[in-house]
Amino acid sequence: MGWFIPTIGDTSAFSDPEKAIPQSLAHFERVALAAENAGFDYVLVPVSPFCWDAWITASFIAARTTKLKALLAIKPGFIHPVAQAKMVASFDQMSGGRIYVNLIAGLSEKDAYAEGQVMSKEGRYEQLEEEVVLLKRLWTEEKVEHEGKYYQVHGPTIIPKCVQQPHPPFFLGGGSEQAAEISAKHSAIHLFWGDYPERIGEQIKELRARAAKYGRADELRFAMRLQIICRETEDEAWAFADQLIAGADEGWKDQVKTMMAESVASQRQKELSKTVGRKLTPHLWTGITEVRAGAGVAVVGNPKQVAAQLQEFIDVGCSGFCLSGYPHHEEAERFGRLVMPLLQNRA
Repeated sequence: MGWFIPTIGDTSAFSDPEKAIPQSLAHFERVALAAENAGFDYVLVPVSPFCWDAWITASFIAARTTKLKALLAIKPGFIHPVAQAKMVASFDQMSGGRIYVNLIAGLSEKDAYAEGQVMSKEGRYEQLEEEVVLLKRLWTEEKVEHEGKYYQVHGPTIIPKCVQQPHPPFFLGGGSEQAAEISAKHSAIHLFWGDYPERIGEQIKELRARAAKYGRADELRFAMRLQIICRETEDEAWAFADQLIAGADEGWKDQVKTMMAESVASQRQKELSKTVGRKLTPHLWTGITEVRAGAGVAVVGNPKQVAAQLQEFIDVGCSGFCLSGYPHHEEAERFGRLVMPLLQNRA
């Protein structure tokens, strides 16, 4: 079970500046402690041009929590694999094994270009896979020699060793063919964004078959990246959902439509919102996709309804969730108190 650190800022109403919670270490720590106390295993620390640096933020969070792991991104070409291997191993060692690695290649072309990546998304995925293969060797072998398309190394020393053996697990969320292939070969967890449970079930079958080609059909697991809006009553939950996006600026909504436009997963979120309206099921809602780029499908309802909707994803093969909700410290506390016990009772 994972939660989310809102390093882009937080709010309880996207259209109301007075409801905004600015970025600060104090708020990130408040969210992290709420997540840890609620029983979450890890927190996703996001990366975007508008976020604070994920690695620095996660380091402070790790120092202020006792059990919470951080899910941190590797982006192709951003950090040389030798330096990246040392960073991950050092974080893993100093935190006592509290890091997961998130594989990200499907940035928007605009953001990738701004960060110095001039290749297509396909090229970035190709570079990402070379990085993953090289990282695994750097963590598990001595005096690695590698001459690839993007990198070459000649016997570097990687210290310290990882606490998690043979290395921290990889997560990957993406809807493209290349993303699926990298997950099949290397991921511990493939993250899906919100969709109909039956469609997720079909994608799980496809990914398991793909992983079977590499002898990993039983190694690859699956989780859902979803928003949560839970209240004591269903009416309260829907009232907050309406408040969260009501009156959002149309200009901002237009900008959201162009963000991550090349991402297959993002395209699917927009397609769902456009073709089926805001409700996929009585408790799966696409409203947040109108005001937030990325994973915006939310589970909305009272505690039993939220737990039942999540159970539908468990029933088709998901073994975990990476969740978030507004404002993040309050929703984490509420989820831990009202929904987590229901899921544990179902397990």
